Amino acid sequence: MKDSRHITSRDNPIFKSLRTIAEDPRRQGFALADGIHLVSTCLTRGVAVSKLLVSESGLKNSEIAALLPAAAGIDCLVLRDSLFREISGVSTPTGIAAVVAIPGASEAALQGDAVLLDAVQDAGNVGAILRTAAAAGVPQVLLGTGCAGAWTARVLRAAQGAHFSLAIRERVNLAAVLAARSATSVATVASGGRSLYELDLSGPLLWLVGNEGAGLSAELIAAADLRATIPLAGGTESLNVAAATAVCLFEAARQRRTPRSRR
Repeated sequence: MKDSRHITSRDNPIFKSLRTIAEDPRRQGFALADGIHLVSTCLTRGVAVSKLLVSESGLKNSEIAALLPAAAGIDCLVLRDSLFREISGVSTPTGIAAVVAIPGASEAALQGDAVLLDAVQDAGNVGAILRTAAAAGVPQVLLGTGCAGAWTARVLRAAQGAHFSLAIRERVNLAAVLAARSATSVATVASGGRSLYELDLSGPLLWLVGNEGAGLSAELIAAADLRATIPLAGGTESLNVAAATAVCLFEAARQRRTPRSRR
């Protein structure tokens, strides 16, 4: 870690630039990975960190102190606690964050499995789906219009480092992706589809996941090769979108690990 600089004023131009990153990461091309776990993940995986931010009280945290030797050569800024809270967006931040470049989105054709999100608006749901995709070995997540920003602080916190294992594209024309697909597309629907457990999910697959309230658009459902519904206990209307996605992705993973004759 380079010699640190202290920032104590909201009028400081560096602080103003950090605030614009926090407010609109995609436009700035940088994101704030906030928290001990995320910063540790960045340093461990060799993610390019342009700045390390530490609050004044964070300097007294033993876990944060243990991370700093791994940040040799990184520009470090020490922020007054109130300023750190302002860019962190949480009332009691741990006191450390990393400024990381948002990777450029590849325009190459999809290879293998992917999750396509249609207007999933809740940041916690988007982050949880990213985390599930990484855990299930699905390497690509595409976000259509209307989704929560993939690189916002809330989504980054919910994903717990999954961003750095995935190829993520935002503001994607999902209908165009389906039109050019080479994999089987599966529309997840609350009702009216075939039971998830009756489908052959040996892949590769494009999973279509819809909005928390409205579900998938009619256009995407019509364009999909298959419609999948998760059988639920009587009296249960639906699952949370992140939970439903987890069930689907891990059912596919289970099928691929289990010989077809034993399913």
